Amino acid sequence: MTQQHDHPISVSASDIDFMGHVNNANYLNWVQDAVIAHWEKIAPPAAVAEHLWVALKHEITYRKPAFLDDDVVATVILEKVHGARAFYDTVIRRGEEVLAEVKSSWCCIDAETLKPARLTKDVVAQFLPSGDD
Repeated sequence: MTQQHDHPISVSASDIDFMGHVNNANYLNWVQDAVIAHWEKIAPPAAVAEHLWVALKHEITYRKPAFLDDDVVATVILEKVHGARAFYDTVIRRGEEVLAEVKSSWCCIDAETLKPARLTKDVVAQFLPSGDD
């Protein structure tokens, strides 16, 4: 079973667009913050120091708008790791209401060389303990 991470999101006045709800572009920032927080929470400190993540692709399905001061949570699940790539599902909710569903792929890079880097099996096992990689 993969380890999910619930990442609280604060909706601020700067997130709101001319239509009175959160601008769609902000969801990308939320997903990035949630995925990085998931990595930093579960990965060993040495792996966090040695690796960075770069987004390759986001596919977002918007379900409902978010508004100022909503209590929003992004739930992040790592689906699989393939080479230097990681595939995430993120669901953004307000209570039980799904606001957006996001499928994204990320490339792990070496923090020093900035080249793609594979994670070791023991690091992947922290996220995918059942060997789903």
